Amino acid sequence: MNKLRKFVVLGPVDTLRRMGPQLLEDLKPKYVYQYASQENDFYIVTTVFEEYQRLINSSTSLTCVIEYSNKSIKFELMPTGGRMGFRGSASDSQRPLVDAVVDFIFDFAKRYGLTPQELAVAQPEEK
Repeated sequence: MNKLRKFVVLGPVDTLRRMGPQLLEDLKPKYVYQYASQENDFYIVTTVFEEYQRLINSSTSLTCVIEYSNKSIKFELMPTGGRMGFRGSASDSQRPLVDAVVDFIFDFAKRYGLTPQELAVAQPEEK
């Protein structure tokens, strides 16, 4: 289940700066940390979304790092938690947190004429 996903969204700076606060307002993360650099024109927001899945009796979380720069915004999504195996089968009725954030990214980009791209990430091999 641990799969890192990266996205970059390109477009006008004013529209990109609205994307992060709108994500926080719509999906309501459990924890938020923000850092802004005064000399450089960038800032970083780290959020942790957490959800208890009743059917598999387990919690899942999603760490989302959002980096703003001059002409783009980058998202790094790392889901963790949950169960695997016979008793940990996920049901189709509960949508994973990562899907909700990815849907938000593409929906916001489409609505405001931004260009989203998913970046290829080499996954670490499990031992």
